[in-house]
Amino acid sequence: MKKLLFSVFIFGLLISLLAPSAFAKDYTQWGLPDGTKARLGKGSINQIAYSPDGKRLAVAGSIGIWIYDIKTSKELDLLIGHIGSVSCVAYSPDGTMLASGSRDTTVRLWDARTGTCLATMKGHSSRVNSVVFSPIDNAIVSGSTDGTIRLWDVRTGKTLRTFIGHTEKVYDVVFSPDGKTLASGSGDNTARLWDVQTGKSLRTLTGHEEPLTVVAFSPDGKILASGSWDRTVRLWDTETGASLRTLRGHTEGTVIGVVFSPDGKTVTSAGLWDKKVRFWDVETGSPIWMFTLHTLYNTVSLVLSPDGKTIVTASDMETVCLWDVRTGEHLQELTGHSGTVNSVAFSSDGSTLASDGSIDNAVYLWNVQTGKLLHTLIGHDDWIWSVAFSPDGKTLASGSNSDNDDTVFLWDVETGTSIQKFKEDTDGNRSIAFSPDGKILASQGVENKLLLWNIQTGTTIRTLTGHKSKVTSVAFSPDGMTLASGSWDRTVRLWDVRTGESLHELTEHTDKVTSVAFSPDGKTIASGSRDDTVRLWNVQTGTSIRKMTEHTDRVMSVAFSPDGKILASGSWDTTIRLWDVQTGTHLLTLTGNMARVYSLVFSPDGKTLASGNADGTVLLWELSSDIEE
Repeated sequence: MKKLLFSVFIFGLLISLLAPSAFAKDYTQWGLPDGTKARLGKGSINQIAYSPDGKRLAVAGSIGIWIYDIKTSKELDLLIGHIGSVSCVAYSPDGTMLASGSRDTTVRLWDARTGTCLATMKGHSSRVNSVVFSPIDNAIVSGSTDGTIRLWDVRTGKTLRTFIGHTEKVYDVVFSPDGKTLASGSGDNTARLWDVQTGKSLRTLTGHEEPLTVVAFSPDGKILASGSWDRTVRLWDTETGASLRTLRGHTEGTVIGVVFSPDGKTVTSAGLWDKKVRFWDVETGSPIWMFTLHTLYNTVSLVLSPDGKTIVTASDMETVCLWDVRTGEHLQELTGHSGTVNSVAFSSDGSTLASDGSIDNAVYLWNVQTGKLLHTLIGHDDWIWSVAFSPDGKTLASGSNSDNDDTVFLWDVETGTSIQKFKEDTDGNRSIAFSPDGKILASQGVENKLLLWNIQTGTTIRTLTGHKSKVTSVAFSPDGMTLASGSWDRTVRLWDVRTGESLHELTEHTDKVTSVAFSPDGKTIASGSRDDTVRLWNVQTGTSIRKMTEHTDRVMSVAFSPDGKILASGSWDTTIRLWDVQTGTHLLTLTGNMARVYSLVFSPDGKTLASGNADGTVLLWELSSDIEE
């Protein structure tokens, strides 16, 4: 019996021993899971923190903590260790340590100079939303979705005390300047002040109509500022708990950041959706001025440089931007971050990889050899769900998964410019595919229909009807005569491209079909589903060949190797599984990726598998195969 053996190795180590590499010392290789040779993209952003000396910036995100040099904008380090997205980060007062909190429920302590993990603190039962160092001793405080606040001893990693009183998630915690009082903001619409020494609640501040997302003390500790989902900032007297004034001006979404100026005379705030930074007079509560953030994306974090001269904002999907406090001038930005990657595609020669930025409305083109970002394609008005190269690799098509964006864009791969736009009423384009001759593009239309477009004219050739719910995936057969489609109606359909006739309806999945793919010889269809299974079907008869059931969560993507012998499947269980197509045998599981897998594609030579992941990155997995009897 033939047995397929995969040798999965750490590419960076091998090439450092054998030959120079374009990836050497490149951040695309930092902290990689075993078996991968590069990471494209830096993941999404959750929070940012300045070092006390103002020279470094820590960015907490979906894959770890990025450390940047402020002066050069260069990546200095990537701290990997959490097994979930890093939600918060803070520097110690002397700048020698970092603390981080994660969705994995832990708090980690890091040596800021070496990047070494010093301790992992366990005790919370849910996501850690905020961490902060005490200004006076060796202690860290963390606030969690479990509704509690914990005080940790930095030296031992032990919990010193737990603050209990909030009835909902704790979103933010902060020490007073003298370290004696703790403030917290919660989903129960209140802020609380706590005695650090005893853990007792001193007073509860009520007035906000919705959850509090952020709290900040004035430099003298006499005033607390709080920001809320109700789009207001409130100033409180910390001695009495009295509400001093309410600052109104943000128009959309929650207030995600409030910071006091070093002299305490000004408070600055930023809103999640209104893309405005507002400056307020603390004494009067009146607005001083504001500036607009020139970014496409939502703001998720706001910090002030230690000298008070620079505001730093982070968007949820793309960039960290630095702004001049006095003028609002955009000074610099740190790029490469992105949102969930729903679709990836290799060019025909394997030199270029395309990935969508999901809800950042952008498409990225990468040089596979160097990991360099070649182009960012901007044009869509909403979520992007699918990308596809033309057979000659010169054109890229992208489609949006939104009722608000019913366009399919065609892009010139070499220049990154838009060359054509197909527009017709659709329910979003969750999947698009070129015919093998490059003359036809398939996409979703309204009312669960499929549209076949003439690439040259941009007109609709044919409309295919039959699905009872949204179409999630389309694929042409190698000869271009048959189209396969998967749908939320739990079926796979095969269509005659020339006539539009429905040839077969494949009905054995028990949940939504997420992905379909033809084998290279066109005789087999693979499908993945939210029922956690992968199925193989006979194209000629429409009958089921076999079902593979190793995944423990929904299967989002399936892809055949170029020789047709291997099928890869990616799942929300964060694994990629490789299967023998002939026997259905499970050959190998690729692990180490912390995020859900949304998309898979083999390189044309079959040696690399690219995965698009929920953490905003694309991982390149290096595979070598030998067949032994």
